[in-house]
Amino acid sequence: MHLHKNESTVRTAAINHVLMIEINNAPINACSISVRSGLRDAIEQLSRNPDVTAAVIIGTGTTFMAGFDLREFGQPLQEPQLPGVIAAIEACGKPVVAALHGAALGGGLELALGCDARIALTGTVLGLPEVTLGIIPGAGGTQRLPRRTGVVRALKMVCSGERIKAAEALSLRLIDEIVESDLKQHALALAASMAGRKRRIREESPPPEDAAIVEQAAQAAVWAGKGRPAVLAAVEAVRNSTRLSFDEALAREREVFQQLRVSTEARALRHQYFAEREAVRLPAEVKAQARELRTVAIIGAGTMGTGIAIAALDAGLSVVLLEQDAAALDRGRQRVVDHYQSRVAAGKLKAGIAAASEARLNPGTDWAVLKQADLVIEAVFEDMGVKLEVFRKIDAHAREGAVLATNTSYLDVDAIANATRRPQDVLGLHFFSPANVMKLLEVVRGAKTSADVLATGMDLGKRLNKLPVLTGNAFGFIGNRIYNAYRKQCEFILEDGAWPEDVDSALQTFGFAMGPFAVADLSGLDIAWRMRKAQAATRDPRERYVAILDQLCEQGRLGRKTGAGYYRYEDGKQVKSTDEVVRSIIEKASGQRGIARRTLSAEEVQRRALLAMVNEAALLLADGVAQRASDIDVVLVQGYGFPRWQGGPVFWARQQDRAAMETDLQQLAVKSGYGFTVADLSQLLNP
Repeated sequence: MHLHKNESTVRTAAINHVLMIEINNAPINACSISVRSGLRDAIEQLSRNPDVTAAVIIGTGTTFMAGFDLREFGQPLQEPQLPGVIAAIEACGKPVVAALHGAALGGGLELALGCDARIALTGTVLGLPEVTLGIIPGAGGTQRLPRRTGVVRALKMVCSGERIKAAEALSLRLIDEIVESDLKQHALALAASMAGRKRRIREESPPPEDAAIVEQAAQAAVWAGKGRPAVLAAVEAVRNSTRLSFDEALAREREVFQQLRVSTEARALRHQYFAEREAVRLPAEVKAQARELRTVAIIGAGTMGTGIAIAALDAGLSVVLLEQDAAALDRGRQRVVDHYQSRVAAGKLKAGIAAASEARLNPGTDWAVLKQADLVIEAVFEDMGVKLEVFRKIDAHAREGAVLATNTSYLDVDAIANATRRPQDVLGLHFFSPANVMKLLEVVRGAKTSADVLATGMDLGKRLNKLPVLTGNAFGFIGNRIYNAYRKQCEFILEDGAWPEDVDSALQTFGFAMGPFAVADLSGLDIAWRMRKAQAATRDPRERYVAILDQLCEQGRLGRKTGAGYYRYEDGKQVKSTDEVVRSIIEKASGQRGIARRTLSAEEVQRRALLAMVNEAALLLADGVAQRASDIDVVLVQGYGFPRWQGGPVFWARQQDRAAMETDLQQLAVKSGYGFTVADLSQLLNP
């Protein structure tokens, strides 16, 4: 056996006349420059060596190849590039088999489709996620995929970044064979059996499909992808597989890939990708071994409590659900059961898995059950008095060493922790509603929270398939503090001359799924009203305070649930324009402040709202509430609907002219009035 190395990221060995080519670039065998060079050298070796008749490309470790090294994408790509490597495989007269396991994603799947045959281990995942990063597949993915799957299926896969399992890939002819074990041996046998014959996908034609169905699939892909540039480009590229010659379509695909790769949108999406991976890491000074978690007790069986319960059950944990009376408990238990039954009925969950999850739920009204729990999560009414009373009871019943968590949106975690004899065991876990769906989890560090408790909170977030972000204990933590500044500025904008629909429309145009006033109506205006009343005693009378929301609530307009808030709702649907009641309240508020109302452009609305976010982000970063600037972007994108393709408020700020932004912030301070602190942007703007 002869062994050849290329920077040890690609290894070759001749086994019974088959060249085994191993990609060895942990942890995901990314298609870096050294891997591409190594593959090119290995294919040259295959062509030159008369003793080998075929080759197998396989990945070491847990995966075949899960895409590119994204850090390369911000600079000119070095040769050889992946299309050149695939062209060398196709030009080589000897067949090459791709042996897939773990994941074949992005460039990994493109490489596999450039080979002559593909064999996969059960459980392998395949996909082309490039569009989710603001680019398109750039090494033939948009051309080879539809030649096997058809254009309709390829449009869905490419434009959504969908990942499919090996069984479906087999039915779509993306792979030729699935094996349960011994992948290497089966791949060697497949390579030997090809008897030197090439099977190039590029020489095939996409299967014929009805033009109307293709058009429908293209429109559906654009709609689902919100018409973003990468989605439009992907639709065009996939459709080129039937409209242009293979080489023309391939050249066009690469040209568009290179253009998109350096776009601001692609940079924003890469920024968010790396920010999410960084966010889950604890700072060195609090790194510790997480405590063991098997059983979670949740106090409160309302919407939030049952959402957290479902997330924990889905993660395989046992859940104790505690309520103060049997009727409330039964409603909560039924909510969990209904969730699982609806998932089974929709074909999204196997009945056996649903039954096993339900069996791990232990509902009760006796506080003594808390002794079973490794973690207790309080999910009751957002009121300090109520939470303090609950934590005194938790302290009396929870076992020593249990982690005690409050699911609070903005209350002081230290005040809650100090209601116990063990503040070192207390932390905040701010879940977002619906808790079993939303990915974000703010893990709140109290003054006395121990390192292993923080590690347990972060570990829980990962186990629940969420993105845990560490935050300091300050009003509103990261997300609500910034959203509060944003919402407040939007209320100032109302007084200055805009209507709610003007503000909502401008921010939707920027990319938010909903504007702030539509969001307020959806969540219920009484939530913010209650918070404002709680703060009234400490509010400085010199601050600019907009009472529009309070007056809407006083008239019983609490939002969607009452049929009216900022907007009216008819048959559950929002009436697009605000009615005279709302306009009258807004005009009166402007008049009382002595403001001559004027029309604000969408650009001015967007800039003021975004600058308010950026300013607050800089303040809380300076206060140490966020441990890194990129965490702020993760929180706003994952929890507050900030458009992912804009990267987050920090990324947005870094694209602006700094001098112009600082001038505009000074003007914003004047418009906002007493109490608006202009932040020093230095820490925020320096990556």
